[in-house]
Amino acid sequence: MAAVTARIGVFGGAFDPPHLGHVELARAGVERFALERLLVRVVDDPGHKAVSTPAAVRLRLAELAFASVAVAEVAVDRFARTVDSLESLALPDPVFLVGADEFASFLEWKEPARVLELARLGVATRPGVERARLDSVLAALERPDRVSFFPIEPLPVSSAEIRRRAAAGGPIHGLVPEPVAEEIARLGLYRAVETPQGGGMLGTEPSERTTPT
Repeated sequence: MAAVTARIGVFGGAFDPPHLGHVELARAGVERFALERLLVRVVDDPGHKAVSTPAAVRLRLAELAFASVAVAEVAVDRFARTVDSLESLALPDPVFLVGADEFASFLEWKEPARVLELARLGVATRPGVERARLDSVLAALERPDRVSFFPIEPLPVSSAEIRRRAAAGGPIHGLVPEPVAEEIARLGLYRAVETPQGGGMLGTEPSERTTPT
């Protein structure tokens, strides 16, 4: 009798820091696609944005954040581009989970057609991202059948806003899982510090890159 292949999902990101929106997307994706494993990939050096903390720290935060998702397996991803990561993983037709805002720029990713050969896309939709914008991307794909949409609970939260709040000494409870908030406080992450130039944020890169994923 042939072995039954487990349904595997992949969810990647900088997770700087991971927040409740990330966790909700993971939970909803696991439920929607009946995933038996979810590989949460903490991208070491994202090609499309600067990061404020080392990969090892973001890995620890992600481990805390996704501990409530029973099938999640958290690891560092050494690849900056999704297609290269999927090539390396060589999984049997996984579901790659993304938010609607990421899918809106999917045509700018490195080798989007190859991404769809390596994985199906599970796109989490929420209010605030126009469906017409997503449909225009879908219409431009050779394999739109490889894309599935699923709704998630809208949570008005972003990693950038959390970093800004933490830098200003503001509360982040209710935006990130409680263990993540405690670890951010314990390590003093994202705090504003004085620099010779007159300001800044602890660990922040001097500029952001705009290369697509």
